[in-house]
Amino acid sequence: MRNKIFLIFCFIILFNLLFIAQAQAVCPVCTIAVGACLGLSRWLGIDDLVTGLWVGGLVVSLSAWTINWLNKKNFHWLFRKLTILAAYYIMIFLPLFYTGIIGHIYNKFFGIDKLLFSSAIGSIAFYLGTKLHDWLKKKNHDRSYFPFQKVVLPITPLIIFSIIFYFLTCN
Repeated sequence: MRNKIFLIFCFIILFNLLFIAQAQAVCPVCTIAVGACLGLSRWLGIDDLVTGLWVGGLVVSLSAWTINWLNKKNFHWLFRKLTILAAYYIMIFLPLFYTGIIGHIYNKFFGIDKLLFSSAIGSIAFYLGTKLHDWLKKKNHDRSYFPFQKVVLPITPLIIFSIIFYFLTCN
């Protein structure tokens, strides 16, 4: 079952890579970095509190890619952004729930499932990092302050929270 989930996840990423001509909101390097860190953390057995941060960042990144692609194709509908975000969350978390990764009684943090809790934090942190990049770029006459600012600013909050959550969970 986990192989099927992995294949679905890979298909979603490949689908987005095939149809994105140029990155606008979140760059491909950023999304690939988030996905790679997610896979690496699960493989290394890192706690779900840390892994969930990267899942949340990945959901926001994939949603931004999809929304930008739909914008380029001039495809709009009511609550489009919310629908896309919800669809990605469902596609990622529903299989995790049915495989028992989410909802385990001993996998809680403050009474909430670790993966769900940290995914929410990761989504917010990644989104705010992206908005910080947009604000800084606009403030600097549509120029970044440093190379790879578009990659560094969204991923930095995920790294900071990963370190904090790692030390909270290591006993």
